[in-house]
Amino acid sequence: MKPILNPLLPSGIYVPDAEAHVWEDGRIYLYGSFDLPGHEGYCSDVYHVYSSDNLRDWVDHGVSFSLAMTKDGWAKDLGALYAPDCAYRNGLYYLYYCVPDGRCGVAVSDSPAGPFEDRGPMANVHGIDPAVLIDDDGQAWFYWGQFDAVRAARLKDNMLEIDPSTAVQPLSVAEHEFHEGSSVKKIGGKYYYLFTDTHRHGGRATSMGYAVSDFPDRGFRYGGIVIDNFGCDPATWNDHGSLCEFRGQWYVFYHRSTHGGVYSRHVCAEPIRIEADGSIREVKMTSGLFSGEETVPAWRAAELSGNVRIAGDGESAFGCALTGIRNGDRALLRSFSFDGEDGFALSVRCAVSCRAEVCLDGRYAGCVKISPSDGFAEVRGSFEGPASGVKEAELRFYGEDFDAALDGIRFFRR
Repeated sequence: MKPILNPLLPSGIYVPDAEAHVWEDGRIYLYGSFDLPGHEGYCSDVYHVYSSDNLRDWVDHGVSFSLAMTKDGWAKDLGALYAPDCAYRNGLYYLYYCVPDGRCGVAVSDSPAGPFEDRGPMANVHGIDPAVLIDDDGQAWFYWGQFDAVRAARLKDNMLEIDPSTAVQPLSVAEHEFHEGSSVKKIGGKYYYLFTDTHRHGGRATSMGYAVSDFPDRGFRYGGIVIDNFGCDPATWNDHGSLCEFRGQWYVFYHRSTHGGVYSRHVCAEPIRIEADGSIREVKMTSGLFSGEETVPAWRAAELSGNVRIAGDGESAFGCALTGIRNGDRALLRSFSFDGEDGFALSVRCAVSCRAEVCLDGRYAGCVKISPSDGFAEVRGSFEGPASGVKEAELRFYGEDFDAALDGIRFFRR
């Protein structure tokens, strides 16, 4: 299977909070919120389901559920659908969703892609980010809530109600720095609880940490951070995702903010490894693994520094570009496989002259002067010597009073 391309979906599609599941047809399905470009708020009022058989080619199954589809319109005016999850039992798929007033609901379908028919709000549940685990013995567990109001409880056999007498607090702010975003999987006989973690960056919720237990509802020992999306955007704030095994490989699914804000979040994934001792080593954000001579869209940059951000651009060949680039800004694409390339080409738009440097694995490799242009124009530079092997490519921009955009990058042999 080819390496993942991040983000997973096209540049104008924003699916944060992704819960990934592999169902009986062997395909992997993504259930997430559905942000809109530049939307001034978290999430829209619809869900879409996406599926793939290779993690590169994705099918949009259309609107799977919406606030307008809620039973008797109970939530149609609440404005947004927050993070969902999905579970399968006895031939039916159960979609668990939440809305801004803290209520959670359930909708049912005989298809993993929906459309889902609403069964209404759940009693005795108040809090966002529902998650479901069906244990080996068939018992279904339900998780929801933020901060120290996080809860776990048994689901009744009808999958529509919890048993309130079983509700407990599985994690805490003090012990785990739990913020929100519950997602629980059973791996190797242990229960892995993935969640939005605030250990870093002054309490910003950009990390996803994990805790492990021998029980589904208690005894979780903090394990560390799996991935941190800090640096994907100058204003990024949160992260939320899941663990999923697909074709023998475990992955962490997460999101990255765009547009210099906390919204319009792209879904991404990284392969992870469950170590022999049960631990998960932290992984970095990646763009993919590209050959030296292919043109790579700049919006696939894994890490940004400064004012630069990913945003929609009507002149871009890819729908999105790196925009708002100013003096000292940096953009890192991880990674390229080089085989003797010694030149590079950038597609840049800038009204004022500036300069770009290319660094490979943190070391200066070459630079180019960028002349003013009305639209995106290709500029070429050269390396001090040919490059070989797999390397990170970082672009660094310098100049006075300029505001540039970068659409693509490629390397070549001169």
